[in-house]
Amino acid sequence: MDPHSNDYWAQSNVTLKTSTRLTELTVRLRVAQTGSVASTGAWRSLPEDDFGLTVEERGGFLVYTWTLKEGRTVPPGEWMFAAQYDHRRGGRDAGSDTYTVTAASGSERLTVGGDFAARGDGAPDADS
Repeated sequence: MDPHSNDYWAQSNVTLKTSTRLTELTVRLRVAQTGSVASTGAWRSLPEDDFGLTVEERGGFLVYTWTLKEGRTVPPGEWMFAAQYDHRRGGRDAGSDTYTVTAASGSERLTVGGDFAARGDGAPDADS
């Protein structure tokens, strides 16, 4: 979780690093409905006009989806996508939250995903 999250509000972050210009990009962040989870906003470090954003309740999750608009590109670099939401009082378990990133550069396509579960085995955590 973002370090600025608190007992009533949280932000989940997905960091995308790319060394090539992307011609297609979809970032999907699924926040499990752990009690009173409701969207309070979303942002990304890339230009707002380059992306469409949907936020919907689906199958017990609050789903944030950012989609790169046709004709736009993502330059090489490191980019943040953040979902913000209220939740019931107390610490929130993000162990069931997931993300999926699908990207294309020319004819090359790649999909990666993960979760926000705490790692106690020394494995790297997803940006959460």
